[in-house]
Amino acid sequence: MTLPKNSHLRLLIVTAGLIVLILILQFALPVIIHPKIWEIVGFMVVLSFLISLLNAFLLKSFADSFFQIMVLAMILRFIASLTFIGIEVWPQMENILLFIADFFVVFLFYLVFDIYTFLANLRPISK
Repeated sequence: MTLPKNSHLRLLIVTAGLIVLILILQFALPVIIHPKIWEIVGFMVVLSFLISLLNAFLLKSFADSFFQIMVLAMILRFIASLTFIGIEVWPQMENILLFIADFFVVFLFYLVFDIYTFLANLRPISK
């Protein structure tokens, strides 16, 4: 089974899968899920959506700079993520390690999705 061609629909499907996985883990192993997990997921969904919009705009304008645009997107995602962690951890949050571990897992989940999208787009763009 392959994901649909629309990247926004793919993002919605992957996010729904992640939410189901988090809900299952909250009931099965509540110790490994931080109470702010929904803020993490919400941040990553919004960030991924905004980056996909930016990618679409830049790829329409500069189609020959595909690799540079994708690297820019990954760098922006990383900087925004570090900023989010800094803002969330600054006011002396409880259980910081669990928060960072959960954030890392969700970040990797969306990064793998981003890399999958990147690789799926290589073939149609290559000449």
